[in-house]
Amino acid sequence: MKKFFNILTETEIFKGISSEELKDIMQCLNAKVISHEKDSIVLSEGEPANSIGVVISGKIYVIKEDYYGNRSIMAKCSQGEIFGEVFCCSGINSIPVSVFTAEKSEIMFLNFKNILTPCDKHCKFHDRIIANLLNIVSEKALFLNQKIDILSKRTTREKLLAYLSAQAKQANSSMFTIPFNRQELADFLCVERSAMSAELSRMQRDGIIEFKRSQFKLL
Repeated sequence: MKKFFNILTETEIFKGISSEELKDIMQCLNAKVISHEKDSIVLSEGEPANSIGVVISGKIYVIKEDYYGNRSIMAKCSQGEIFGEVFCCSGINSIPVSVFTAEKSEIMFLNFKNILTPCDKHCKFHDRIIANLLNIVSEKALFLNQKIDILSKRTTREKLLAYLSAQAKQANSSMFTIPFNRQELADFLCVERSAMSAELSRMQRDGIIEFKRSQFKLL
């Protein structure tokens, strides 16, 4: 577990906590690390919402599927990012999404109840982690609000422009790299991949954007 401490001290949930404190934290929060191969199920829809996941290595998708099997990518998390905290904080009994690996990954799980409940040692880090969680949940709420705004656009072009504009603003540059390949972007925007790819080509011909794979430039 100690070999992961350098990564953990850089994560938002452990912000302000030293590597010396992490040993006690791992025991107190009943932390466990599980390795997964690419395209493995990390969590399935309907499982109890009782743990927060931390991506130690690799990448994962948080996915929502409808009755017909159509999927939408809710989030993509890389090393140091966390998932599941919103569902734990909401108090629901089971998670309404599934989590898959995008590549070979190591995931740490933290017992959410142990975060909220001070242990017999009265560890001071509980308050720090709870404060960090509030910041993370607030940021996720802003992200979801932004996604709702993007998905509310009527056409594929409008959705693409809204998403790419948000990425440019985040990068503070007209040139940027998005975190999705074409299929992932289509799933994120809830559009057909072929229709989206055709629209991207039209937008490039119209002089609105330039792109190569995941690199884009707004003109």
